[in-house]
Amino acid sequence: MPVDRRNLLQILRGELEFLEQGGYQNFAKTSWRPPFVFEDSPTCFYSDVPVRRRPCSGCALMKFVPANRRASQAPCRLIPLNAEGETLDSLYRAATPDEIETVVAEWLESRISALEKAQENHSALGL
Repeated sequence: MPVDRRNLLQILRGELEFLEQGGYQNFAKTSWRPPFVFEDSPTCFYSDVPVRRRPCSGCALMKFVPANRRASQAPCRLIPLNAEGETLDSLYRAATPDEIETVVAEWLESRISALEKAQENHSALGL
């Protein structure tokens, strides 16, 4: 099973850039179905593969998926994105594409900020 060895901070920055540059809106214009956040972006191992042949367990985003939900078909849809516990799964049922992008952008910015602060603290400690 492959393991995502990319730097998590780089992955999240890339996802935010993809979102901000209209990656999901562009996908929606060229596809017969609405886009799935994370799954239809460069973040996903399988974004260019029509059928998943391996589990997502090696994905760097798995660290954000609650342990009891990691065996799901699409675990990245179950990442809690805010204090209310909204997930992509719940947002797909009740929110507009713009609302989804706003929640995801806020989550990405929060995670990026936390990782940057952690790196700064490690650097300050000489680690």
